[in-house]
Amino acid sequence: MTRFRPCIDLHQGRVKQIVGGTLQDGEDAPKTNFISDRDAAWYADRYRQDDLGGAHVIQLGPGNTEAAVSALSAWPGGLQLGGGITAENALQWLEAGAAKVIVTSSLFDEQGIFQLSRLEELSQATGPNRLVIDLSCRGGNGDWRVAIHRWQTATDLSVDRSTFELLSPYCSEYLIHAADVEGLRAGMDEDLIRLLGAECPLPVTYAGGARSFDDLKKTEELSQGRVDLTIGSALDLFGGDVSYAECVAWNQRG
Repeated sequence: MTRFRPCIDLHQGRVKQIVGGTLQDGEDAPKTNFISDRDAAWYADRYRQDDLGGAHVIQLGPGNTEAAVSALSAWPGGLQLGGGITAENALQWLEAGAAKVIVTSSLFDEQGIFQLSRLEELSQATGPNRLVIDLSCRGGNGDWRVAIHRWQTATDLSVDRSTFELLSPYCSEYLIHAADVEGLRAGMDEDLIRLLGAECPLPVTYAGGARSFDDLKKTEELSQGRVDLTIGSALDLFGGDVSYAECVAWNQRG
């Protein structure tokens, strides 16, 4: 059954919703859909009250440590934490209250070449059951490439069956943002959702482009209920039109 999975995206210490493809290094500010006047702990506590396990907290660049720790403290053991995760700091975040850590960029070298040894080291440190691999990607038409460094660097790793077969022994689930449509509220990458439903052997959450409550139903149909959906910018908690209360009720179906 497809579930609604909420998020807390942190940028410069604040809860924001950002158009994913505009995140860059340097001085240029990303295109921002929403900046909350509530802190990360408020969202974490709200998700705790509504029993929305599996919510992910993503640190988009530096300056987010304090906000991330406050969210984890508001719901110890209830949130997944990503952004800057390495074999060296993963256990610190788990001890700070993360249910699982989410990793992407540190699994690749500076040229975007996947390093299996880094994944082996990280998985050994956390245990596969507490590791989520983020395969957020760019592309389409059957060719999606994992993108790192705020989704600006394409890697040599494709999102396909062979990648899942390679990585799945080291983790317990996947998180996949379709970076080209992330934050645009212009429609999901339906082909990618179909692929995930057909090929991914572990629990997987898709994010990117959701714009209506009906996208939960669509994701369930496209993936045969095997893919969960994150709704970000379109959610009324983040200034959009999709009812958070309806999404909570969706998860509470019999």
